Amino acid sequence: TAAARERGFAAVHALPIRLRDQTLGAMNLFRAEPGTVSADTIAVAQALADVVTISILQERATRESALVVEQLQSALNSRVLIEQAKGVLAERAQMEVSEAFRAMRDFARTSNRKLLDVAAAVIEGRPDVAELVIHEG
Repeated sequence: TAAARERGFAAVHALPIRLRDQTLGAMNLFRAEPGTVSADTIAVAQALADVVTISILQERATRESALVVEQLQSALNSRVLIEQAKGVLAERAQMEVSEAFRAMRDFARTSNRKLLDVAAAVIEGRPDVAELVIHEG
């Protein structure tokens, strides 16, 4: 109150920024003079608060949509890398592609590594996964 008075405000009116029964925030109307706000001013201010609600919801939807797209792209990239590694390992170890996948999956589990990390190591030909190329069978 003291800070508002120091800046010349004598009254404040709050209008809800809401979606149905959920309040997202408030829009405040500050006045230099004490007193009530007219019904017309309240109607216009509430319309502006409703526009703010739409803007907040649109921003949230856009952000959530971008997150889903990012997650799907990451999953697709991971799948492509794993598929490439299956092919590389199958060729190097002279095994079936399904067997190559099982070998990578089992290696990832027993070495407590992510399958994606194992796949990248296979493609790069790193020595830490060299035992996968030794075909037993």
